[in-house]
Amino acid sequence: MLYSQVPAHEKRRAFRERLASGELLRFPGAFNPLSARLIERKGFEGVYISGAVLSADLGLPDIGLTTLTEVAGRGQQIARMTDLPTLIDADTGFGEPMNVARTIQTLEDAGLSGMHIEDQVNPKRCGHLDGKAVVDEDTAVKRIRAAVDARRDPDFLVMARTDIRAVEGLSAAKDRARALVDAGADAIFPEAMRTLDEFAAIREAVDVPILANMTEFGKSDLFTVDQLRDVGVNIVIWPVSLLRIAMGAAGRALDTLRDEGHLTGLLDQMQHRADLYDLLDYERYNHFDTSVFNFTIAKD
Repeated sequence: MLYSQVPAHEKRRAFRERLASGELLRFPGAFNPLSARLIERKGFEGVYISGAVLSADLGLPDIGLTTLTEVAGRGQQIARMTDLPTLIDADTGFGEPMNVARTIQTLEDAGLSGMHIEDQVNPKRCGHLDGKAVVDEDTAVKRIRAAVDARRDPDFLVMARTDIRAVEGLSAAKDRARALVDAGADAIFPEAMRTLDEFAAIREAVDVPILANMTEFGKSDLFTVDQLRDVGVNIVIWPVSLLRIAMGAAGRALDTLRDEGHLTGLLDQMQHRADLYDLLDYERYNHFDTSVFNFTIAKD
């Protein structure tokens, strides 16, 4: 009932232990707290919180317009609704190294299990668009060092994302990944890898967990979990998939409503009221205070 009963530090510790085991962890992207609960219900290992999704939720493009307050607030809403670890996109850290330090502590306080900071310049662009620019190695390293130095819970995961592959090539990506690990990064997110061989090359370059971003309509092919596991990937994210599917379904439903004046033909595509109530755990609220929640859930 209400929020997760698992403290944030325990989620972080469990996340670290599973990463250390070498298994591949699947983190679908949640677009709201309810979808995070569904991800847990369906048996995944973690929840990803995408900066692109947070921006889109506000009706904004993913170009660095969101603030730390907005990101941390939405991250907290999602993290507290699930027992799973949550990994959040912190863009470029929302400023210079001192801002990065504040970002880390704010996200810790919000109950997140980890975050990633990228090496793009401000304002950033979506990682799978052309025209990106990255900062020099010294600046990228300072961001990670500030993050590592600022965190108070050593189990809070500091992941470094590098976008340099699309700008300077794979060799530069390997060099940048090594430098970020030397700066203290717990894991590496090599953005916009094009082939399995490129993921394998990053795997060989560093001795920390690596993440694969399986976003649709981007520069990477959409590899399967088994394919990524075989080349040594440790975490896979599908950052915007659930939002895209939900918005696609919503658009089709609105077309039907406009053209036919009703949605009767789409009832079998909707989440049933009983399933929603089950996901929301209405029964436990009912038991907690029957003077307020005094209804019953239909079984059909």
